[in-house]
Amino acid sequence: MKLLVQVIGARGLPSMDMNGLSDPYVRIQLGKQRAKTKIVKKSLNPLWDEEFSFRVGDLREELIVSVLDEDKYFSDDFIGQVKLPLAKVMDADNLSLGTVWYQLQPRSKRAKNQECGDIRLAISLTQSSSSCDGTPSQLCSEDMMSNSDKSSELKRELLSISSNGKTDSFAVSEIEEAGFDKEDKSQAQAFFDRMFQIFTGKNADTTMPSSRDIDFVEVVQDERQTPEVNETLEDDAVSISTFDESLKILESKHQSVEMPENLSGGVILDLSFAVTPSELNSVLFSPNSNFLQSLADIQATTDLNMEPWRLENGESLKRVITYIKAATKLVKAVKGTEDQTYLKADGRNYSVLASVSTPDVPFGSYFRCEVLYCITPGPQLPSEEQSSHLVVSWRINFLQSTMMKGMIENGAKQGLKESFGQFAELLSQNVKPLDVKDVGSSKEHILASLQTEQESDCKLAYRFFGNFTVISSIFVAFYVTVHILLANRSTIQGLEFVGLDLPDSIGEVVVCGVLVLQGERVLKMIGRFLQARKQRGSDHGIKAQGDGWLLTVALIEGNDLAAVDSSGYCDPYVVFTCNGRTKTSSIKFQTLDPHWNEIFEFDAMIDPPSTMDIDVYDFDGPFDEAVSLGHTEVNFLKSNLSELADVWISLEGKLAQACQSKLHLRIFLNNTRGVQVVSDYLTKVEKEVGKKINLRSPQTNSAFQKLFGLPPEEFLINDFTCHLKRKMPIQGRLFLSTRITGFYTNLFGHKIKFFFLWEDIEDIQIIPPSLTSMGSPSLLIILRRGRGLDARHGAKALDPDGRLKFHFQSFVSFNVANRTIMALWKAKSLSPEQKVQILEEESDEKNLQSEESGSFLGIEDAKLSEVFSSIVPVPMNWLMELFEGGSLEQKVMERVGYVNYSVSPWESVRSDVHQRQVNYKFDKSISRHGGEVTITQQRSPLLDKNGWVISEVMTLQGVLLGDYYTLHLRYQIDDLQSKSKACLVQVSLGVAWLKSTKHQKRITKNVIANSSARLKEMFRLVEKEFPGGK
Repeated sequence: MKLLVQVIGARGLPSMDMNGLSDPYVRIQLGKQRAKTKIVKKSLNPLWDEEFSFRVGDLREELIVSVLDEDKYFSDDFIGQVKLPLAKVMDADNLSLGTVWYQLQPRSKRAKNQECGDIRLAISLTQSSSSCDGTPSQLCSEDMMSNSDKSSELKRELLSISSNGKTDSFAVSEIEEAGFDKEDKSQAQAFFDRMFQIFTGKNADTTMPSSRDIDFVEVVQDERQTPEVNETLEDDAVSISTFDESLKILESKHQSVEMPENLSGGVILDLSFAVTPSELNSVLFSPNSNFLQSLADIQATTDLNMEPWRLENGESLKRVITYIKAATKLVKAVKGTEDQTYLKADGRNYSVLASVSTPDVPFGSYFRCEVLYCITPGPQLPSEEQSSHLVVSWRINFLQSTMMKGMIENGAKQGLKESFGQFAELLSQNVKPLDVKDVGSSKEHILASLQTEQESDCKLAYRFFGNFTVISSIFVAFYVTVHILLANRSTIQGLEFVGLDLPDSIGEVVVCGVLVLQGERVLKMIGRFLQARKQRGSDHGIKAQGDGWLLTVALIEGNDLAAVDSSGYCDPYVVFTCNGRTKTSSIKFQTLDPHWNEIFEFDAMIDPPSTMDIDVYDFDGPFDEAVSLGHTEVNFLKSNLSELADVWISLEGKLAQACQSKLHLRIFLNNTRGVQVVSDYLTKVEKEVGKKINLRSPQTNSAFQKLFGLPPEEFLINDFTCHLKRKMPIQGRLFLSTRITGFYTNLFGHKIKFFFLWEDIEDIQIIPPSLTSMGSPSLLIILRRGRGLDARHGAKALDPDGRLKFHFQSFVSFNVANRTIMALWKAKSLSPEQKVQILEEESDEKNLQSEESGSFLGIEDAKLSEVFSSIVPVPMNWLMELFEGGSLEQKVMERVGYVNYSVSPWESVRSDVHQRQVNYKFDKSISRHGGEVTITQQRSPLLDKNGWVISEVMTLQGVLLGDYYTLHLRYQIDDLQSKSKACLVQVSLGVAWLKSTKHQKRITKNVIANSSARLKEMFRLVEKEFPGGK
């Protein structure tokens, strides 16, 4: 059954461009089928007159017709849309809605522009295919079939059902197309009536179709191929009955097919198993395997449906998997469709590409997530048994351009890592993982296979001098020499004298100039040859010295480097820089795809490296400035070391990006001293800070690594409670480790998390105390230009030089925090001269307060419990004055015992949500230690708009153990409409522990008791101050 949609035109469209016009086009969608009209330039009343045909698979689907405005540089603008259910077309007379003007509707009722214009459509259903006239050719080939093909297929299927009840039987005689007359049409109409009855449930009194008929309808619905492909599928279904037989057919045809390279997104799984590649392939992709169902149960995936594998054209094996992915904190449960295709299956190597579509997620129609499974033979085992190697890589294939590309890729990467973590765990339970001890050290095993190419002097000379420049110079030198021997000595004339023979014509001057230039080029080439011969050996194979962090880099090859010589080639070499140390590769001459196979080992480092800079240059002689062919950076904090063991890295730079240049590297980072290297680093920092720094427990380090997504070798040094100052101060936690500075807060469920490297910091400034910083100094951290861009959402400002500035204030102990931050910064990023200069400017402070002695637990949401509930006999408007910063709030808070009470104005943070800051000190009657309090409050209306919710996070300073916890309070105020001038007030309180202490129960009990008493007194005073109650 076909749905015919004719898009005729539109009228009264709103202008979307600055010229007062629009460039409209129409996008039509029915289920997963889509079509698009041509674009009419600069028109508000466009005419298209285009017809489209869609295959109807489910009568419950909805036809969506959207009008958009083309935008060359940004995403297209939405104008309006029309949604029509297919049931409406089925209920119409003659299955046609006719030619009608439909009013375009905005995407939401909140849209500013509710007048979107009208569109004229002609919509109808037909049981036979239409002609292709006026329909785009791609739609005709995908969605339409000729009358004769369709009728013969319908007859063949109906006869098959009536004879043996099986939809997959093709052992019936073909009915010739010439016999399709009026009688045949009536049979097709009867079949159409049966389909209508199944989908709509109408005519219930009539006899329902049998299960065989339902199966047949499902087969027709699932068809997505052209007639030619359908015939091929029929032939395959006759000869191929199992998955294994399909793979055997592919083996003979895929012997010459190359194994695809890993996808550009990177490797997310790299494992070896003690089974053959074919056995591992069967576990993952065989229809008889329950692996996918078990994985779906673990991941709470529902409605898993795996279609059978289909062999298309005898060369491609495909299947479709559909499922509903479980909901997460950010995304609701969504339906996913995964198309799996075998790219290679030769019996020893298998490669399957899975293309996943999730149109229901935000921007889901803009991209598809592609995952490549590569199964190859693994390393040889001592027992001579076979093993297999599984590598899973990914990428995002963008179907349309969007400004959210970075956000989509980061979200997909995070989701894939979590999903394939469970994938690997389940697979290890079903298949025996390969023990590394069976194959020896992976690093030595990989590097042992690399052999540097020893190039002889003759071969090197041939590469240098085997070109047209040298050959032409030799010919010219020979020609001139013969000329000198044959020519007679010329007479002295003009300004010549014995020993000086000047040119006698302009032609001779030109010839002399050419000879001089040619000789200069040859001399430069000789100089480059001598320098290259000297530099040819590089430092390949030189072992690292010392113990600590050992960095080993294997430079394998380069691909598609830029040509900078007139010969169309380049002479590339690579420079690696890490922690101030440099390694240089040998030069490869006259090539764009160099092969090095060289190994570089950096001497042991006490400080774990954060990044490694890689620069590729073109060698142009010992005295000429090298031309950059590209550069890149390896970030060890954002990269998994297992991924770096074999990785292709894209180069940056104008030349590299134009040619899409890449380097093939194998990078290994090892710690040879274990925990001792951590202890040594902490000892060095202690000398700078002037206080003892405790080694954190493995549980604490694991929580820290998980919080920021850091590798397992990163360890926490210290953490401090402070405020991040942006538009408004936000209370959170500042974490310091060997390589990063990180900040995290979870305020009212709104999380802010970022980190940047110590090497990214250009300057740290101390800002004098102010009222806003509650009388304590602040730290202003300024990053280098272009660095730390991933953390820009936490920056206070971006200065004119392009540098991000981060403002931290309200430290519990500023001296300790300042000393620790400065010590770590100096250790990682400053030169010796800069360190001396900073030390001269600092004053010696010997007495440092002890802080952060407890173990970090992580910042979690507090568990709230009700501490106050009462009906207050005052109007809600009067009660809300307690949170408006007016005279009532000042008077009540001072009587409760809060001195120096100050509040900031309410500021909007999002729709219907406002936020403010509150500062005060405790009176001696409340706390003999005094102490300062900083509160962040958020106000929002209840869902029924009949009350308010005020949430607050309270930070205590100057209170004993006040830096170990924060208090979370929630005020819910309901207006009791049944009682005039009365409100129901419910207050809940919770304690969020930042660090562990054995006094947790005691502190919690004390806080709840005191808070409950103050709340009762506070609302008693509000009732007393109400004018109507006097």
